[in-house]
Amino acid sequence: MMLKTVLWIVVVLFPVSEITLAILKRADSQSAQRQDRGSMRLLWLAIALSVTSAVGSQWVVSAKLPFPGSLVRVLALTFLVGGLAIRWASIVTLGRLFTVDVAIQQGHTLVQLGLYRFVRHPSYSGLLLAFLGLGLFFANWISLLVLMVPITLAVINRIAKEERALLLALGPSYAAYCARTKRLFPGVA
Repeated sequence: MMLKTVLWIVVVLFPVSEITLAILKRADSQSAQRQDRGSMRLLWLAIALSVTSAVGSQWVVSAKLPFPGSLVRVLALTFLVGGLAIRWASIVTLGRLFTVDVAIQQGHTLVQLGLYRFVRHPSYSGLLLAFLGLGLFFANWISLLVLMVPITLAVINRIAKEERALLLALGPSYAAYCARTKRLFPGVA
């Protein structure tokens, strides 16, 4: 019962933390070049539609995951908490350079500390892992798919916009960084 309660608390805190970021971490329009090109709106739309669809799909009995409920809850909690920890560690590492907009700040520099030593977008890695945990929370493969596919595609679109902006702003140093690091997961992608 304790596991279920903790899982519910994390499931509630996840969107609260994302909404808080969206409100508090916007780029200052005076000092930043915004290059978002609608990628944030697309990501939020994908999240809203995916979560709504996942909630609705969880009651399709024939699509229940074929694992014991306690195992699924442990996996869900592990991915949710681990993903959020990775996301927040990445945000803290970026400090003032982190914004929810694709934007180049005045004095923008290449950060290669912490998780950024291993991947270029650990914040998105954490976000995807957290959504994987949320998908497992519903214990239904349809919910998992309708949650992960659109959000993953929206994140990939956003990464493309970010990388284009960073390459233009930081030039060869960012190109060299791209050559030696993966986008989301070490050794994979």
